[in-house]
Amino acid sequence: MIYGYIRVSTATQTTENQRFEIEQFVAGQHIVIDEWVEETISSRQELKKRKLGRLIRKIKKDDIVISSELSRLGRDLLQIMGILNHCMNIGANIWTIRDNYRLDAGIQGKILAFAFGLTAELERNLISQRTKEALAARRAAGQILGRPFGSKSSYLKLTGKENSVRRMLARGDSKTAIARKLRVNRETLTNFIRVKNINL
Repeated sequence: MIYGYIRVSTATQTTENQRFEIEQFVAGQHIVIDEWVEETISSRQELKKRKLGRLIRKIKKDDIVISSELSRLGRDLLQIMGILNHCMNIGANIWTIRDNYRLDAGIQGKILAFAFGLTAELERNLISQRTKEALAARRAAGQILGRPFGSKSSYLKLTGKENSVRRMLARGDSKTAIARKLRVNRETLTNFIRVKNINL
């Protein structure tokens, strides 16, 4: 079996680019994807909660998992290595397109997987460290980071729905009915009406 694996972190991202990459790649290799696995989830989620976790548990010897890049699989060195180790132990293969890796049970696959995972982990740590240093420098310069203590965000859950709420109130809909239509609780709606000063 040949699997195409696609993952994005948020609903605002699209899977189309990754799918296109994989489709172009397999066409060039004259192979066909037997099953697509797509998910919108952070790699920080536990593997068992991800579709990838279920895929890894069911693949068999000589199966191939194709992804756009190795970082789509895991959040850090340990998770990526765990996935690769499992696949290598059962004789399954992981191919990535942008990284151009062919990771299998051979020693070359193990070395490549380790080198990539280590590099990715170090890069994340360096980014985190640089971010912390930049924030510390801004604090030292007297800049206030984030919202001032005790302030509230101007964004509310129903922001942008002022006109809809006003129309429904004008035609006599109850707050309970409006809240149900907008999929919020009555208290959220009442607070929104008060803060936005929505009058009939």
